[in-house]
Amino acid sequence: MIEVLGLRVVRPPATVALHQVDLAVRQGEFVVVLGRSGAGKTTFLRALNRLVEPTAGSVRVAGRLVTGAGAVELREIRRQIGMVFQQFNLVKRAPVIENVLAGRLGYVRPVASVLGRFPAADRELARACLAQVGLAHLADRRADTLSGGEQQRVAIARALAQRPAVILADEPTASLDPALTSSIMDILRTINQEHGLTLVVSQHQLETALAYASRIVGFRRGRVAFDGPPASVTPSVVREIYGE
Repeated sequence: MIEVLGLRVVRPPATVALHQVDLAVRQGEFVVVLGRSGAGKTTFLRALNRLVEPTAGSVRVAGRLVTGAGAVELREIRRQIGMVFQQFNLVKRAPVIENVLAGRLGYVRPVASVLGRFPAADRELARACLAQVGLAHLADRRADTLSGGEQQRVAIARALAQRPAVILADEPTASLDPALTSSIMDILRTINQEHGLTLVVSQHQLETALAYASRIVGFRRGRVAFDGPPASVTPSVVREIYGE
């Protein structure tokens, strides 16, 4: 589902954020990208859909080449890649349902989207996605009246509304109270298991990664330091990922 070869990202003037990363993610996997802050997790996720422009290497998602794609083709490819951000990235003054409909922007004409003219089928889909995250009753509430955990669930519903093949989640629980971590990760696991979606989720919490991942990829200083199942994460592996 995701094929990464020789991925390198250099930030100006000469900071190497990713060093020649090779990685393949199979359909239906729940991959947790683990590592300290600054290890390259966010850069890696954002490079997969070119929110960060790779310096070298190639990325394919669902068989389509992301790197090198022109603007029109990239817009089509991004339909298949849902993104969940640490800071939610909602339009705070807009109703919840309108935030979820933003996941359909890649499917409607630009003028129609600006005017909020989404087909009835899209509105029905948006409400169904809200129901999947337990927020159907809040569809007409303004996003800025919700708790942090509820806002992140809206962001997940927005990603689902794209009908993606892949969901990338960049530390989706980092801005939340620790007590809410399991509720968000439970939703992501349900999406993975019931919809067969491929998930790549970055985390810095080892315990969370071990509890939810089917596969863990550990990053350290822009390189893959470990790649394997949670059962293979030994104390020596933890030291390799996090350092002494």
